[in-house]
Amino acid sequence: MAERFYTLTVADVVVETPDARSVVFEIPDEHADAFSYTAGQFLTLRIPSDRTGSVARCYSLSSAPHENRVQVTVKRTDGGYGSSWICSSLKPGMQVDVLAPAGVFCLTSVDEDFLLFAAGSGITPVMAILKTALEEGSGRVVLVYANRDERSVIFADELRSLAKRYGDRLVVVHWLESVQGLPDVAQLRGLASAYTSHEAFLCGPAPFMAAVREALGQLGVPRERVHVEKFTSLTGNPFESGEPEPEVESDEAPASLTVTLDGDTRSLAWPRRRKLLDRLLDEGMDAPYSCREGQCSACACRIVSGEVKMLHNEVLDAEDIADGIVLACQSLPVTDEVSISYE
Repeated sequence: MAERFYTLTVADVVVETPDARSVVFEIPDEHADAFSYTAGQFLTLRIPSDRTGSVARCYSLSSAPHENRVQVTVKRTDGGYGSSWICSSLKPGMQVDVLAPAGVFCLTSVDEDFLLFAAGSGITPVMAILKTALEEGSGRVVLVYANRDERSVIFADELRSLAKRYGDRLVVVHWLESVQGLPDVAQLRGLASAYTSHEAFLCGPAPFMAAVREALGQLGVPRERVHVEKFTSLTGNPFESGEPEPEVESDEAPASLTVTLDGDTRSLAWPRRRKLLDRLLDEGMDAPYSCREGQCSACACRIVSGEVKMLHNEVLDAEDIADGIVLACQSLPVTDEVSISYE
C-alpha cells in the first residue's frame, strides 16, 4: 500500500499563550488537494520519540479554509509528551509527518445561528468553525469560552478583533475559573437560555462538555442540534502500522456493500470478517482514517441502510450510533446488504 502520510515543513510557530503554540505548515502545490479541509477537522502528527521511534497525536485545525492556511494549535498538558515536544522543541523549518485532515466535528451548513461552547484548548476546532460561520454565513455566532485565568485565553487578541469586525453578529462570553469558579449546569443553562434555537458545538474537557449537554438538554435543545468533539489518547501509531490487516478466511458468502465517498458511489463484495476500512483500502479507495483502533473519529461514516457491528469503540456515544454513525476501522457486516456514506 502506498504511504498515506505527507512530510510537511513548518512555516511558523506562533506563541499564543505561555502554554499554547500554533503551528503553521507549508503545503506544496502537489499536496493542496490532500490538505483541503473542513472547519472542525484535525491533523494527526508523528512526534519523534527516543523510546519508541515515534508516537501519533491528533490536533485540531484552528485555521479556517478561507484563510488559505493549514494551522493546528496545541496546548501543553501535564505529562503530555506530544504537546510538550511541540511547545518546547518544534521550530520553523523543521519537518513533520502528517496524515491528511479528518474528523466529523464539522458544519453541515453555514446558514444557521450558532452557539459555541469551548473550554481551554477546546477552542481550537471551535475557532475554525466560528471564523467559517462568520465569513461564509450570515447568522449570529455566540461563543462561551471558559479558561483557568486571563493569561490562559488562547486567541484573545483575535477574538477581540473578530468581535469588532463583525459587530453584533458575534458575541463572546469569557468565563474565568480564577474569578467565577467552575461553571455548573445551572450557570451554563443561564448562559445558553437566550440561544436555544441555535446550532450548538461543544469542545473541551469531558466534565465541561457533560455539564453543557445537560444544560442544553434541560433547555429542550434537540440532541441532533448539539455536536460534541471527543478525543482520546491514541495507543496505536498509524505511521508505523498503516497496512491493512490480512484477510481472515471465511466460508460465509460476502455481504453486498454500496459506498459513497467523495461523490463516487461503488458496489463491492464485503467479506464477513473483513473490516470495512480494510475492504475500502483493498479497492484503492481514499477512505479517511487515523488510529485504526476505534479511538478517534477520523474514519467515521454513516450507515444508510443495513447493519454492521463494531468490534471496538471509544469515541462514539449511544446517540451517535443511534444516528447511524459507525467507525469503519472497526465495522463488520451483519446484514447481507449494507450501504454507507462518507459525509
